[in-house]
Amino acid sequence: MGTRGRGGREERGDAWRHRAGDRVDQGDREPRDREPRDASADRGDPARRRSHRWRRALLATLVTAAVVVPLSAAVRPEIPSPPPATLPKPTAATLGEIYAANRANAAEAARRAAAHGDSHRAAADRELADPTRHLLTFDGRGPGETAEVLGDLAHADHVAVLVPGSDTSLDTYDRFRATAAALRRQLTATASPGTRTAVVAWLGYRTPATVSTTVLTTDRADEAAPRLRAFTGGLRGVVGRATTVSLVCHSYGTVVCARAAAHLDIDDLALLGSPGTGARTAAALHTPARIWAARGQDDWVGEVPHVRADLFGVTVGFGTDPVSPAFGARVFAAGKGGHSDYFSPGSVSLTNLARIVLGATAEVTRG
Repeated sequence: MGTRGRGGREERGDAWRHRAGDRVDQGDREPRDREPRDASADRGDPARRRSHRWRRALLATLVTAAVVVPLSAAVRPEIPSPPPATLPKPTAATLGEIYAANRANAAEAARRAAAHGDSHRAAADRELADPTRHLLTFDGRGPGETAEVLGDLAHADHVAVLVPGSDTSLDTYDRFRATAAALRRQLTATASPGTRTAVVAWLGYRTPATVSTTVLTTDRADEAAPRLRAFTGGLRGVVGRATTVSLVCHSYGTVVCARAAAHLDIDDLALLGSPGTGARTAAALHTPARIWAARGQDDWVGEVPHVRADLFGVTVGFGTDPVSPAFGARVFAAGKGGHSDYFSPGSVSLTNLARIVLGATAEVTRG
């Protein structure tokens, strides 16, 4: 693997931890301006003008709905949990110690959640504390965060890091982990004999709620980007340069990956069911990684206006559709699936994702 920028690398022992005050550097932000108008609209094309008004109206409706829809279900008492464990610097030799410390922390979080009367969270924490689980990070506070390894990370030839979208927390973690397990099985089935793989389910940020204003802006992604950079930097300290690392990002997770891309030492970046990245083009992500994009035929994201606009004093939307020729990604086939079907066993999208992670790019079927 060629040498790449190491901007996300952390040398300290807390490379997989983040500071609550971290924010993305201003220089990493795409300009928060509007998409350039189509020239035909400037020539007075009525159809273009109607389309532009329709898109703006829909975005306004989305923002209004996010503001007025009652969100009482999202308001819950803070679940008591210990602070994250103090971890050694991540290396192949310290993985066992890191896994053990995080399992112990998850077990204590389960006890506190149970005493608090939250049986659902207690059960989720208890599962993560199982001796068979390999947690690179764990934080049971609030919605919760974790990063779990499926496979032998220290000896892997190819690693995939999954980044989830909205409404993902420790309370819904099983759903996210299932996607990682599906990709791991596909990698095992596809890889040539002797090839070793690992998948990391990275729930390392506070994801937005699907019905909220935050899901329409890059704010949560801007907060998550430095955490993803620090994590991938720590990951490189374990796997070394010879191992390929692919970032597989779904839905709002594609916005997170795009905001972090310029400082990630990765080989491939796959965007699944993306509402847009906040960048006009793949080149604007400023990464030497191969950039891939796919959307299932029945994915509702295809109906979302891929624009950015200022509404009520807030910039909403994420701009260019990543599967459009204008964006410039390598578009691969995802079949007829919907927004939650990219990791379905036997699906075209999962087959192609395994090929991308394994570096078999010539075998990827194009969309």
